[in-house]
Amino acid sequence: MRKIMITLALTLASSLALAADKVPAHPHILIETTMGDIKLELEGKLAPITVGHILKLVDSGFYDGLIFHRVIPGFMAQAGGYTPGLELKEDDASIPNESGNGMSNVRGTIAMARTNDPHSANTQFFINVADNVRLDPGTNRWGYAVFGYVIEGMEVVDEIVSVRTGPQGKLRSDVPMVPIVIKKMSRVTYD
Repeated sequence: MRKIMITLALTLASSLALAADKVPAHPHILIETTMGDIKLELEGKLAPITVGHILKLVDSGFYDGLIFHRVIPGFMAQAGGYTPGLELKEDDASIPNESGNGMSNVRGTIAMARTNDPHSANTQFFINVADNVRLDPGTNRWGYAVFGYVIEGMEVVDEIVSVRTGPQGKLRSDVPMVPIVIKKMSRVTYD
């Protein structure tokens, strides 16, 4: 049994190392919204599974047309899972939680949203507008995996969290009364 566990651990470690080699170290993403543009730098070396998953979604156009559906001043702006009509849109795959990667949920970072199941992150993400270190992993709990930073457009995020919100559709609170749409989310290339 011990040999099987060691073999499984080594297989998983080598798979993660291969995944990290295939993910760019610091890709840049542009989020074009109806309130302005936000540019991100992702951390492919520290969160290779998360960044690989996000890049796959970005490259497929998954986020185009979705909204910021949960915005809370002094906390965060969440997007990546709902249409303007508040229909849930998800991918087929959940990803493992990479919250122990050394990055912290501080102002200007982007992290994966999830349910109470620590390994349930799918497509939704949030941008921290305050230092939310209580979302970092602790001794006996998983955190929310940070995988990048806002490098331009934090003032746009601050505007997003300041809009009027309320309940809408199936969502009970914190939904912008006027939808804030992700017009396009794409990789930035510097040719």
